[in-house]
Amino acid sequence: MRRFLPLFLILALLGAAIFWFTRPKPLAVSVREVAVGKVESTLANTRAGTVEACQRTKLSTIMGGRIEYLGVKEGDKVKKGQLLLKLWNDDQQANAALAQAQITLSAKRSDEACIAAVNAEKEAKRQADLRVRGFVSPSKEEAARTEAAVRRAACDTSKADVAQAEAKLRATRVEQGRVALYAPFDGIVAKIVGELGEYSTPSPPGVPTPPAIDLIDDTCLYVKAPMDEVDAPKIHPGQPVRISLDALPGQSLPGKVRRVAPYVSAVEKQARTVDIEVDFDQPGEAGKLLVGYSADVEIILAGRDQVLRVPATALQEGGKVLVLNAGMLEARQIKTGLANWEYAEVLEGLAAGDLVVTSLERSGVKAGIKAVADSQPGK
Repeated sequence: MRRFLPLFLILALLGAAIFWFTRPKPLAVSVREVAVGKVESTLANTRAGTVEACQRTKLSTIMGGRIEYLGVKEGDKVKKGQLLLKLWNDDQQANAALAQAQITLSAKRSDEACIAAVNAEKEAKRQADLRVRGFVSPSKEEAARTEAAVRRAACDTSKADVAQAEAKLRATRVEQGRVALYAPFDGIVAKIVGELGEYSTPSPPGVPTPPAIDLIDDTCLYVKAPMDEVDAPKIHPGQPVRISLDALPGQSLPGKVRRVAPYVSAVEKQARTVDIEVDFDQPGEAGKLLVGYSADVEIILAGRDQVLRVPATALQEGGKVLVLNAGMLEARQIKTGLANWEYAEVLEGLAAGDLVVTSLERSGVKAGIKAVADSQPGK
């Protein structure tokens, strides 16, 4: 036996070494410490929203023609009522001049006819006085009265001719308005389609012809964003919103829901959505925003401060989490309250200081295995 004892010792040491070097190592997992903080219930848009102008109009002339006057460039600021564009209309101007001349001629003829009517009425009165005194016959008085009536009718007709000429002049001015574009509000010219001397074509019904001038009012901006149709019943005007813009990374702007569309939009190959409009609480904080910026909105439905919370990345299906306890992973059934994409409120099942696993996507992470935190747990 003493002769085999060294052999037994060697085999035991060899087995211990094999066990030591081949034993399963604890799995490294990422953990977060359960702590107290703020939790909000929120909704987010399904696709990127857009910064829109409260007033925006795409102007086109009512009739087509060659551009004779183009008084603005893209990016110009304009005032309400300012002439932006006018087509060639020499024929309309000639018709307007003709109508004005007809008004002048008709007015002079009216003056002539009305003066003659006044004189005829005076003569008819004089003849009536003479007949009473027996100096003229009744037939002569009747002839004077008839002449006065005819002259008065001619006066009235000439006045109607003046009114007709004035109406014709107004009609020519209306026609001139069909070839000119005026700014309906103060704004900025965003785009112009056409150059001086080119032919401008209005957009007929059903044909998407680009407008001649795209005018926007950038003094009033809002965000339009699509929300999932299942979330629409939870959204109401006045709810607080956080707005984030790709152009302002890391910055969140407060706002409020202004309008919820009363219908569902069906976009091809995408989910049905309901558009909402959101106003900025303090537009000046964002600085100079451009119409067309992409934006995301997060609607705050409810919020609670100083509640126990767990990261949303630690939640499993069925309301379970994995807790790192004494080097082992154990499953815990918890009850949650308010939740969003970042945190969920813990009502039951966890205590402050517990370490929950957030790297659930790693291979081999499950209850009952040995594990070790791969970094200092955060809160």
